[in-house]
Amino acid sequence: MRILLVEDDEMFGEATKAGLEQEAYAVDWATEIETAKAALTSYDYDIVLLDIGLPDGEGTSLLKELRGQRNGVPVVIMTARDALSDKITGLDTGADDYLVKPFDLDELYARIRAISRRKDRASIASGIVCGDLRLDPGSLKAWHNNLLIDLGPKEFRILQHLIEKVGKIVQKEKLQEMLYSWDHEIESNAIEVHMHRIRKKLGKDTIKTIRGVGYMIEEKRK
Repeated sequence: MRILLVEDDEMFGEATKAGLEQEAYAVDWATEIETAKAALTSYDYDIVLLDIGLPDGEGTSLLKELRGQRNGVPVVIMTARDALSDKITGLDTGADDYLVKPFDLDELYARIRAISRRKDRASIASGIVCGDLRLDPGSLKAWHNNLLIDLGPKEFRILQHLIEKVGKIVQKEKLQEMLYSWDHEIESNAIEVHMHRIRKKLGKDTIKTIRGVGYMIEEKRK
């Protein structure tokens, strides 16, 4: 999952970005509206985390522009403004959620997961199931044949995405965009390394390589 963080407070931005990356989200951080607009035209984001008070304007102006363009990317407003009128304005402008600072990062993670479930009904509360595999996105835990398997956060996100796209080819570049933000230097074989580790834990036939294109988990036929 790729997230755009639009936040001008350096301390808060660094802490939020670091926390989200520990959960294996790819986070691009913009401190101004214009930078955020450029990012939104360059990448497909799963969620935007948006501050209201920014150096070059109100974050709600960016939200209005997105909704005016019929861009339905989920937006979570994060702000110190706790007046009811501000919350109503933010939600009526098109925000999907409203968080008042300061807040615990665990609450932010939970709200991101809730938005993801609304976007993709495959991610139900009891977890994601595909054949002998079961994943719990909330805890980043996975089971194979009812046995807990030790997956790193990025390995988990890769497997989750492939299961959610079961029967479809997922391009290597899409996995890179999902795992790494724009300020990461990515080794050319980074995805291959993750795939090798996943296959060692699940078996080499779990994920199929489509040479020159990407990867897929085949749909099991009954």
